[in-house]
Amino acid sequence: MRDLDATVACPGCDLIQRVPPLPTGGTAHCPRCGEALATRVGNTLERTLALNVAAAILLVIANTAPVIGLSAAGLQASTTLSGAAGELWEQGRELSAVVVVFCSIIAPVAYVSFMLTLLLSLRHNPAPAWIGTVMRGINFMAPWSMDEVVMLAILVALIKIASLANTTPGVGMYALGALIVVLAAIKVTFDPREVWRKVRWAA
Repeated sequence: MRDLDATVACPGCDLIQRVPPLPTGGTAHCPRCGEALATRVGNTLERTLALNVAAAILLVIANTAPVIGLSAAGLQASTTLSGAAGELWEQGRELSAVVVVFCSIIAPVAYVSFMLTLLLSLRHNPAPAWIGTVMRGINFMAPWSMDEVVMLAILVALIKIASLANTTPGVGMYALGALIVVLAAIKVTFDPREVWRKVRWAA
């Protein structure tokens, strides 16, 4: 069977070419312009699995611990991500509440869950036949995981209410910031070609 996944277009000069199997640590370059086409880093799946375990732990903390604390006139209050979405819903902003829940809770949880399912299933030989379905779920959920947008909204809100009340970042905010970094590292480290190399295709 021809390896269609190895046929790529050079990002520098658009030359269509096939990338040969690379050894661990090897890099393929375009013969026309020298642009790097592919790099095979060793143990990428193990590193991605470790990052996803860390992301799962951070997700639990970010969604259960208070994100921000407020104190004014002797009164104190704190809220979580789900609590903030609930408050938006009660104020009649149902669409905003749904977007916050989906992009900051549902999509990241689904993305990390799909990744963990994929990486743990690849430890079996041969890999399960439903790997392709899980990969499609990962590709669908990845763009919707927007914790960085939620973090930006929280920072803007902190600036706006700084003159009205004392604000204190909660544990959830620190976990959310760490989660943003870990999710970015997952997307950089994860190499789908390593997944397909482990799949035993039926004739």
